[in-house]
Amino acid sequence: MGFFSNQFSNVVEWEEFRDDMIFWKWGNREIKKGSKLIIRPGQDAIFVNNGKIEGIFQDDGEYHIDSQIIPFLSTLKGFKFGFNSGMRVEVLFVNTKEFTVKWGTQNPVLIPTPQLPGGMPIRANGTFNFKVNDYVRLIDKIAGVKDSYLVEDIKIRITSVLDQLLMKWISREGKDMFNLQANASDIARGIREDLDMELLDNGLTITGFQVMSFNYPQEIQDMITKTASHEMIGNLQKYQQVSMTDAMASGKLHGGGAASDMAGMMMGMNMANEMMKNMNQNQSHNQNQAPTPAPSSQGGSKPNFCPNCGTKNEGANFCPNCGQKLG
Repeated sequence: MGFFSNQFSNVVEWEEFRDDMIFWKWGNREIKKGSKLIIRPGQDAIFVNNGKIEGIFQDDGEYHIDSQIIPFLSTLKGFKFGFNSGMRVEVLFVNTKEFTVKWGTQNPVLIPTPQLPGGMPIRANGTFNFKVNDYVRLIDKIAGVKDSYLVEDIKIRITSVLDQLLMKWISREGKDMFNLQANASDIARGIREDLDMELLDNGLTITGFQVMSFNYPQEIQDMITKTASHEMIGNLQKYQQVSMTDAMASGKLHGGGAASDMAGMMMGMNMANEMMKNMNQNQSHNQNQAPTPAPSSQGGSKPNFCPNCGTKNEGANFCPNCGQKLG
């Protein structure tokens, strides 16, 4: 009796559970009468005999194998435990959750572009999601030859084809090569569909794929930033002024050397030119405006009496009494 009790198992459960484990196989042991099956939340238990699925149990809990499990097995439901014999069967425990994996390009992906004959070297990173959706294919392609399967195994497989898919979908959807983030959702959608087809035959499905960012070489990123600065400030002259001011404020241009003096002179000349330009614009604006006519005495009525001596005026330009100019 002691010999058989060491061979047979009392409890069938996922003994080596890890959160990053996709499945684990309980196998190569015999189940004796009175054994229990323990299924924890987020797990499915699949009974397999000679590579064929006998039954799938999805509700978590504790079950008596001889009374609650065997009656539901497809070809083993008539199995009767003997006195000293057990039932040899494999039990595949599957992690049913959706896995989230971070990814990143190991090397820059050269994207063909007319601006750069050798291609635009781009790195990218993000996340993808997957889960098990077909137990028959999973057992046929993977679990039939492996005792366990990790998320890292899927990540390695995904990253091996990701560079080609990035090149394919960036070239197709990346209308603005210097602003790929604007088309990130379209690029990610195309990659997700291709990856789903890649894993479909293994019983896995890609439930999501996201591109968090695209990264350009430093010199390309500097050019993009400078171009954006030009657009934001408005013109090159102002950009030079702001750049010079920033350089002096940050201490990059300091001391009494020729470079600092030249920088100060250039900034002063630029500021003076800008002031003269504004003054000329204001003067031209004033000249274009019609002047307000001043009151004129020509053609107007002359006073009836001389303001100097009070002599009555008969329309003359000068007072006939004192000679005061009138009008």
